Amino acid sequence: MVLAAGLGTRLQPLTNDRPKALVEINGRTLLEITLSRLHSFGIQDVIVNTHHFAEMVERYLDSHGNFGMRIAVSQEDVLLDTGGGLKKAAWFFRDSDEPFLLHNVDVLSGMDLAAMARFHIEQGALVTIAVQARATSRPLLFDAQGELCGRVLKDGACEMAREVENPEALAFAGIHVISPRIFDLLSEEGVFSIIPAYLRLAAAGEKILAFRADDTYWRDLGKPESITQAAKDIAAGIVA
Repeated sequence: MVLAAGLGTRLQPLTNDRPKALVEINGRTLLEITLSRLHSFGIQDVIVNTHHFAEMVERYLDSHGNFGMRIAVSQEDVLLDTGGGLKKAAWFFRDSDEPFLLHNVDVLSGMDLAAMARFHIEQGALVTIAVQARATSRPLLFDAQGELCGRVLKDGACEMAREVENPEALAFAGIHVISPRIFDLLSEEGVFSIIPAYLRLAAAGEKILAFRADDTYWRDLGKPESITQAAKDIAAGIVA
């Protein structure tokens, strides 16, 4: 699933007349770049959530033949946030027991998604979260076994799912691998962020694991200056 429904306010003025998914880097949209990355790892079936300029995204996908993939669209009349958007798209995953990827459209990385999926399966995790040891204002906290145990809030306070001595603070990379049984566990309704739901599930004993990608290229494409730098990085061959 590609999360593409956000308003893209941080990307203004680039998003004044289009959704952030259709902002371009070197002639390719963020959505095309994300879909191409997924396709390169053998993924054929994708659902994309939309809200801001939703019809524009659908026309774009149609005009490009869904980039050779089977793509469904989950249009949100009200912006549902990450958790609500995922839960609304649950129907897309119900017929499979295989884990799936959840990927922000405004993330550019060179991450090995296949290795992440293998790690998830080998560890028997409910959710695996891509993380890095880099500066961030709102890190997630993990215990010595790499299991989610808390997070740091905007005001610097810690919200703990369970008490852990010396938890490690790591930055979330906007990519998850999730087992479909999560849909039986998401009691939250309507508009909600997925991270508090993960914390609730971690507190209940579910395995929410960190996948370390410290040495992998990664960039948040949420600001115009990030788009500019990403264009330079792609042109230089630093990331595809």
